[in-house]
Amino acid sequence: QVQLVESGGGSVQSGGSLRLSCAVSGTTNCWYDMSWYRQAPGKEREFVSAIPSGGSTSYADSVKGRFTISQNNAKNTVYLQMNSLKPEDTAMYYCKITLLRCGLRYYNTDYWGKGTLVTISS
Repeated sequence: QVQLVESGGGSVQSGGSLRLSCAVSGTTNCWYDMSWYRQAPGKEREFVSAIPSGGSTSYADSVKGRFTISQNNAKNTVYLQMNSLKPEDTAMYYCKITLLRCGLRYYNTDYWGKGTLVTISS
């Protein structure tokens, strides 16, 4: 059973930093893309950053140069280092994986975490 658990959210002042983590379990011998999304109050969920399996990282224009996505060596935890935070970064941040392959079976299935709240005060 695939599970994603985010952590690291909190409340900081504008200009501050936070590091989000997302631990993935239930994916032994699997390959998957990992990404972060966010949803601000009253807005739709939007893409923040991605680190594909074997590919290059990507970022939304709004966070380029401020956020950095990375993963651990085991590729079962993805991080989002967020610097120079702004009030408009306030949102619930969600981790997503797109399961591609487990062993010899191929998939194209998304799994989401429950989110971690980030609040930036001015």
